[in-house]
Amino acid sequence: MTNTDPLPTLLIIPTGIGCSVGGYAGDAIPSARLLAAASECLITHPNVMNGGSLYWPDSDVQYVEGYSLNLFAAGEVFLKPVRQQKVGILLDAGLESDLKKRHLQVADGCVASLGLDIGPVITTERAIGVTLKKGLSGSSWGNIEEPDVLLRAAEKLKKAGATAIAVVTRFPDDSDELETSLYRKGNGVDIIAGVEAVISHFLVKHLLIPCAHAPGLAPLPIDYDLDPRTSGEEIGYTFLQSVLVGLSRAPDLICKSAIKNIENAFLQVKILKNTDLGAIVVPQGALGGEAVLSCIERFIPLIVVSNQGVLNVSSKKMRLDCLSSEYNNILHAENYLEAAGLITALRHGINIKSLRRPINCLKELS
Repeated sequence: MTNTDPLPTLLIIPTGIGCSVGGYAGDAIPSARLLAAASECLITHPNVMNGGSLYWPDSDVQYVEGYSLNLFAAGEVFLKPVRQQKVGILLDAGLESDLKKRHLQVADGCVASLGLDIGPVITTERAIGVTLKKGLSGSSWGNIEEPDVLLRAAEKLKKAGATAIAVVTRFPDDSDELETSLYRKGNGVDIIAGVEAVISHFLVKHLLIPCAHAPGLAPLPIDYDLDPRTSGEEIGYTFLQSVLVGLSRAPDLICKSAIKNIENAFLQVKILKNTDLGAIVVPQGALGGEAVLSCIERFIPLIVVSNQGVLNVSSKKMRLDCLSSEYNNILHAENYLEAAGLITALRHGINIKSLRRPINCLKELS
């Protein structure tokens, strides 16, 4: 009998680098669903699963913020799947009253229609202040002007019983109009995505609970020439709903140092650790992240997908392709359809080389 247990797989599509798949409003969700079906245990981050006003809950997907993924891949944090999180909402004092009310109505709707456990809600003592920037590579990033204000509000939520936090901050409306137009037409980078990651990373680093971000923005005028990949951001007043759905089932983050007897803990409750990983799936140009490097160090099979973005940290640049030999953990896929096939082969113990042509003859050791 072939072992068909789940093959825990890490899917990373970095935020704010304009990937063809995953660089827009939840356009990587179909790929994530496919990889989840192939692996039966997909661990991925909000950039992949947040679709603006759209979302897709999947019991085979673990929704883990990016900084947490780095800690998990390095073995510093374990993941404990849960039935439900109590999601606190952190609102920026910079939100206008109408925009703030729209977000609260979305939260009420998620309680009434989806049965989520949401609350408490807190507003920061003053505006957090977000600035948007763009790196030399073309990727987006930014700064928080009042990080202490943000952290104090988040700490109050945690003390009040929130086990996960959704953050809504007011983003500037005067961002580069050309960048926004290019993005809406499918030719640019999401200019707000980089600083969203900064905010969630900051909170997870200090609180070690699941966090994700939804930007507070004034509605854009209608555009009759939208790329379908951006449409999830055009059909509602907020992006909060997809964040709340993701966080509602996000796994608990268990610090390795907090578990005295690790083996007994694993026997008592289902906990995912980095040694359980059977594969990691990453775009070709985005191989320089901490989680990817941790997996490479542990010889976890790396599936490199042709998914164009603005970064060029490729397997060739990192000289990973030089590792090619009779034993090689670097696998290449033209798309996520092919990546799903590779995961299926790994999960069922099928030698990848037997699926390619030509098949080289075995060589006797000298």
